[in-house]
Amino acid sequence: MQCILAGTLVFVFDVLWCLCDWNFLPWSKVAIGSRLRQEDSPPRIVEHPSDLVVSKGEPATFNCKAEGRPAPTVEWYKDGERVETDKDDPRSHRMLLPTGSLFFLRIVHGRRSKPDEGVYVCVARNYLGEAVSRNASLEVA
Repeated sequence: MQCILAGTLVFVFDVLWCLCDWNFLPWSKVAIGSRLRQEDSPPRIVEHPSDLVVSKGEPATFNCKAEGRPAPTVEWYKDGERVETDKDDPRSHRMLLPTGSLFFLRIVHGRRSKPDEGVYVCVARNYLGEAVSRNASLEVA
């Protein structure tokens, strides 16, 4: 059996189709499919957050970008504790952006409470494992 491509290569979801001629029946053509699959891979951090010095009440962003297959989910931790974002509470002043970055609408800092000041890491996970970014500190000026 020989397989030839007729016309343009067409991808339908993850299936590659080609047109095949059977040697013993040259006039009959049969379409057969072959699955193409890219290998799954564990997460890896491709953009790490950097230290920030921010004024009270100002916005700020910790960047973090992760790759992997399937696409990893990203969570942030401050001083070892999971950071609550708008995904957990729509009223939160912290937002998890689609890229995985952590955006602060405003930095909260008081005499008794300093909920935003600390050391942050982003953690990317999929079923193959997790990747942890470098530490990044947020200091209020």
